[in-house]
Amino acid sequence: MKKIVCLLVVTCLCQFTVMAQQKTPFKDGEKLTFTASYKMSGFMTQLAQLTMETDKVKTTNNTLYHFKCRASTYKKFDAFFKIRDVYESYVSTTSLLPYLYRRDIQEGGYKKKMKYVYNQRNKTVKSTQTKRRGDGTDWVQQKDFSISNGAMDVVSTFYNLRNLPIENARIGDTKTFKILFDRQETPVTIKFVGKETINAANLGSKECYKLEVITSGDFLKSGTLWLTADANKIPVQAKFTIPIGSGMLQLTNATGIAN
Repeated sequence: MKKIVCLLVVTCLCQFTVMAQQKTPFKDGEKLTFTASYKMSGFMTQLAQLTMETDKVKTTNNTLYHFKCRASTYKKFDAFFKIRDVYESYVSTTSLLPYLYRRDIQEGGYKKKMKYVYNQRNKTVKSTQTKRRGDGTDWVQQKDFSISNGAMDVVSTFYNLRNLPIENARIGDTKTFKILFDRQETPVTIKFVGKETINAANLGSKECYKLEVITSGDFLKSGTLWLTADANKIPVQAKFTIPIGSGMLQLTNATGIAN
């Protein structure tokens, strides 16, 4: 499931301006729900549900956006390969740069946690990785590392993608993000390839920006993402190919949208 979440995310290379919109395309209370399908025996089979939620939290010094993504297999597939994954990012409401990232994955018998604490001024991250051993005990590893300007985790990257002024892009324009995953930076380039009308669940049929996902990372061979061509830029569909097969994400419900 971490590969599916990575798909949804994606330093400027061409005509995408780096200036963020004055009004973000999401707000406190937004909730997006998707089905995750995987190609089995030649057919797309719905295996899991993915939710993405936005809320605001107050700290002693700041008000932050809290982005939370959860992925769970449907109960009938739990016996085959149970997935209960949670990804969270806390970001500035103005710059959208992250302060804190947490990942808690439970996939079959595999359990792992990752935590990043960002120092945006110094471009460093303090990370804590926790893995569950076969005997039930935890192995904790801490590591500090430097990051490039603008490098972010997968969750905050995805919301920054939505905040780009894609309406100003021309076909062929690209934007490259540096995504932090397992304490390594992976470049992911998003290419604007046009518009298509897509079924957007309770939102009806929507004209969408069609974006090609290009990466040299080992978790994704190819991918395509559709965002509504309006002020909300809601992801409505994603198709992807990974080394072990192909799959799709499809929006099933969107509530609390900003515009």
